[in-house]
Amino acid sequence: MLRALAVDDERPSLEELLYLLNADPRVGSAEGAADATGALRRINRALECGPDGPEAIDVVFLDINMPGLDGLDLARLLTGFAHPPLVVFVTAHEDFAVQAFDLKAVDYVLKPVRRERLAEAVRRAADVRAADVRAADVRAGSVRPTGPHAGAAPRIPVHAPDPDHIPVELGGVTRFVAVADITHVEAQGDYARLHTARGSHLVRIPLSALEERWRARGFVRIHRRHLVALRHVGELRLDAGTVSVMVGAEELQVSRRHARELRDLLMRRA
Repeated sequence: MLRALAVDDERPSLEELLYLLNADPRVGSAEGAADATGALRRINRALECGPDGPEAIDVVFLDINMPGLDGLDLARLLTGFAHPPLVVFVTAHEDFAVQAFDLKAVDYVLKPVRRERLAEAVRRAADVRAADVRAADVRAGSVRPTGPHAGAAPRIPVHAPDPDHIPVELGGVTRFVAVADITHVEAQGDYARLHTARGSHLVRIPLSALEERWRARGFVRIHRRHLVALRHVGELRLDAGTVSVMVGAEELQVSRRHARELRDLLMRRA
């Protein structure tokens, strides 16, 4: 089970985060720190005792906007350690997602924190931690490969690009998200955020490139910031001259230049 450290300078937010973490069955222990400096001291103790020591920490749930050393500063410091804990950012600010994922964050959770969204972040951290443990066991020789090629050097299969999936990186582990599960895509600079019913993923691909790649798969531009999958559009709304669509529980604005094309496409699909 995960050993977690939550870091937030606002006491109510920290207490709520600790409550939710302790309620998750995948979390064995959760403790808090009121600032990044205190968290760094605690992480140093954890690293000194080793990954299996009594004070070890597997994952840090980290606020960004804190006085003095902020969350991004702490995450940058952690990248200098040989075996740092995983990092999940928990913040009220959307603007730092690109920097966060550049720092190999496992996830980026926005406040106010929803129980199910935090549970998804815990699941991702648990999956990454389990993969790291398996890799360490293989390197140590405690787990040996079996089959006709046991003992041979590991071979990495080379596959042609899979048009039905897109690779996303979570804490150094590459996963493959089904394109059919993506409800909409949001531009974030040179990155794009892929939204699914279970969460979101940041990829280093411009929105314009995904628009071109997925046009034949039913994705259409509705705004300079958004691309939607027509199959996931539940409603088209007209209100006082403005147009929007409902994608799941989320309402997205449609720009005037894209409104007619979108309406025609939806009518043809109906």
